[in-house]
Amino acid sequence: MAENGEEKLLAVARHIAKTLGQNDTMADDILQIFSNFDGRFSREKLSEKMVDDNNPRGCAVLERAVNSLDRQISQYVALDHPIWAHTADSSAFLDAIDDLIRTMRDWEPMAAEKSVSACLVRADDLMHQAMFRVGDEFRSLMDRGAESFELNRSNHESTGNLSFDSDDDNEENEDGLLHNGADLDHQIPVAQPVTDYDIVIDALPSGTVSDLHEIAKRMVAAGFVKECSHVYSTCRREFLEESISRLGLQKLSIDEVQKMPWQELEDEIERWIKAANVALRILFPSERRLCDRVFFGFSSAADLSFMEVCRGSTIQLLNFADAVAIGSRSPERLFKVLDVFETLRDLMPEFDSVFSDQYCLVLRNEAVTIWRRLGEAIRGIFMELENLIRRDPAKAAVPGGGLHPITRYVMNYLRAACRSRQTLEQVFDESNAVVPSNKLDDRRASSSSMSVQMAWIMELLESNLEMKSKIYRDSALCSVFMMNNGRYIVQKVKDSELESLLGDDWIRKHNAKVRQYCTNYQRSSWNKIIGTLKLDNSSLASNAIAKSMKEKIKSFNTQFEDVCKTQSSWIVFDEQLREEMRISVSRLLLPAYRNFIGRLQCMPEIGRNTDRLIRYNPEDIEARINELFEGNNGSSGVRK
Repeated sequence: MAENGEEKLLAVARHIAKTLGQNDTMADDILQIFSNFDGRFSREKLSEKMVDDNNPRGCAVLERAVNSLDRQISQYVALDHPIWAHTADSSAFLDAIDDLIRTMRDWEPMAAEKSVSACLVRADDLMHQAMFRVGDEFRSLMDRGAESFELNRSNHESTGNLSFDSDDDNEENEDGLLHNGADLDHQIPVAQPVTDYDIVIDALPSGTVSDLHEIAKRMVAAGFVKECSHVYSTCRREFLEESISRLGLQKLSIDEVQKMPWQELEDEIERWIKAANVALRILFPSERRLCDRVFFGFSSAADLSFMEVCRGSTIQLLNFADAVAIGSRSPERLFKVLDVFETLRDLMPEFDSVFSDQYCLVLRNEAVTIWRRLGEAIRGIFMELENLIRRDPAKAAVPGGGLHPITRYVMNYLRAACRSRQTLEQVFDESNAVVPSNKLDDRRASSSSMSVQMAWIMELLESNLEMKSKIYRDSALCSVFMMNNGRYIVQKVKDSELESLLGDDWIRKHNAKVRQYCTNYQRSSWNKIIGTLKLDNSSLASNAIAKSMKEKIKSFNTQFEDVCKTQSSWIVFDEQLREEMRISVSRLLLPAYRNFIGRLQCMPEIGRNTDRLIRYNPEDIEARINELFEGNNGSSGVRK
């Protein structure tokens, strides 16, 4: 070995002298300087014929080294069993590769010489053979090592080993854990479903990881970074994609997602949420950890390999979310779109931490873009809700002036949506859309974006209801309709997050509207009836007064009967409001009625005919009033 080293040293000295010497004299002078500097550069040794293009003796040392390494490496390349099956073989193989790398590096400065170049070409060919075989060994180690893996908690406490059973077919046990089937050579071991995200998967034994690191170190040193990364990423990508597939998520294109029936898409979204959480919180961090261990000391190779491993699965997850974002804006889709938005938002810290390198920047940016697109979709759904309210036609009147389906739909929809208030506030605050100033007062304009949005939808709903109320020909029934729907709206607001969004002033204003509708109802229904009970205090003769009162009581009986018959089919869904209206009518009508029949009974001109004229006593009047607003069974005014 010492002799070979000295030969290499002398060869380098000769090469320098020949390169720098413009003529033989200058070359001799340089050789003399080397001789004076170090005794090993004796004049006799250095004065041997210099290396030239026509003399192969200059690379004799290199040729001997390449021949020796060829014999060593070729015997391992030709083996028909895994080299890493025996530690001695793998160590010797790696040592031979190290020697080959050093030899090629040492002689590279003299590659311009034809004789040296020819030897280096042989060495390079040998290196390719070695790298091809070591790449196969790398792949074989990953395949064998992945046949079993451990799930460890992040605090490094072991939670036990989960292995695949090669004797049984694939099946799922009662806990939902998957067991791999036969033919492990063709099966890809996968991570099993878990419920605790605070874990990492050690998909390869530590000994295997160490062996892979040693191979990767040689391949990187030899300039085969991309080849090593390709082998690694191919193996791990299959594992990762199969793991996500076992979580139930289908591999669908954006077009296929958009064509799915909504019920199927709802189920697929649920599976996507689980898969996304497992992937970003468990699988990807575990792959990042494994990649960093295999390529320890080679950050660029680790980053490139990790990106290649996770890119396909990440794009699959993001494409699904993107398909949901650009899909239909139908209002019933809001809640599932919110689920996807919230899932992606909550996973952003994982995207930032796991995909932090330069190669993964595009994936991280794409996740942010799609997340924002989901926010746009949510705002678009609310715009579609507005359009739905505007376009809802005033067709048939709701029987009995009860609740209109649009009122029930919109209020229950908003109440459900406000359960995700924090998310919606985030979505609307990110929007620069401004509600026209003529639609909302200055106080609302200074509120949060979500408050403005809710107030605007309420205003649209009220306008739509006012349009529908005009269908009723009876003004009293029109008031009952607006009172019912107004009361329902206020109660739904007070019973949800809408109360704090719209504020106390909004509630007071709309309670006042409901009271005004009640007043309008009383005026339309009962003022005329009460007018018939007005006593005549003129100076008419008693006979004339008696005749007038007879006509009035007859008119009252007819009108009261008609009103009671008609309004008993009307509906006031709220029990408290219904009782308040009955009491209000009774207080308005009964005093006037008692006074009227008292005066009628005291008139001698009427005589015994009073019993025939007075059809209702005060108790009967009150009883009939208490039968009002019950509606018919199955009426659309029933509250839900």
